[in-house]
Amino acid sequence: MKRNEHALRMELKKQTNLAAGLVSDRFPAVSDIVINMKYYRKGANPVLMLRTLNIVPASYAIFKMDCMIRGCDGGGFDLTSVVADMIKTHKKVKKGAIVCHGNIDERASDHASIEYETVIHYK
Repeated sequence: MKRNEHALRMELKKQTNLAAGLVSDRFPAVSDIVINMKYYRKGANPVLMLRTLNIVPASYAIFKMDCMIRGCDGGGFDLTSVVADMIKTHKKVKKGAIVCHGNIDERASDHASIEYETVIHYK
């Protein structure tokens, strides 16, 4: 059963990637994008992880990261509108924060968040 569920999730991810297209096709003026994130969770040790994403023209144009809290359903951090707005206005740097609104039985819907800095280099 688990193998079948995993195969279905992988197929859905593949279809999502293909539907999003490549950065080079969707945003031809971009040479690369760097997203620095600091993941937070509620609790005694709030900083969960530091993460840097390097997105190149050959990358899929997907800017949604999963929530790092095990068991979170329907959550995550979608930076798609942030990146699209930055490119539309030719902005190079943007900082902000996003709260996860996914569901976990014993945790509140704001169980995790990120602070991000997005840097876009143009051609």
